[in-house]
Amino acid sequence: MAVLEDMKSSAEGKSSDAGEDFPIFSAENLQNNIKSIYYSRTFLSIIGGVVAGIWGFTGLTGFVFYFLLMSLASLGLLVKAKFAVGNYFDSWNRILLDGFFSGLMSFVLFWTLFA
Repeated sequence: MAVLEDMKSSAEGKSSDAGEDFPIFSAENLQNNIKSIYYSRTFLSIIGGVVAGIWGFTGLTGFVFYFLLMSLASLGLLVKAKFAVGNYFDSWNRILLDGFFSGLMSFVLFWTLFA
């Protein structure tokens, strides 16, 4: 789950004119990390929908359960990244919101299926 190239390779590729040190992202690793977030949120949405249906959550309670589940997923991803989101993603929105609402449809589908 790494995106930044090591400092040695970035120092070799840097021209002597550049005054600032910008991180170099690997597009392939960044795309891999984004896919991991998307797949984990989708999986948690499906499992959360099944659990909410079996536990009998109805109405607003089910949606609150989904938002709590996604908040815990975001917190888990932050912990996994050791709170250094800039090393693995291009913005904080990737880890906090990416796949948040697309997983909602999967959650509702499995929630109603198991209710």
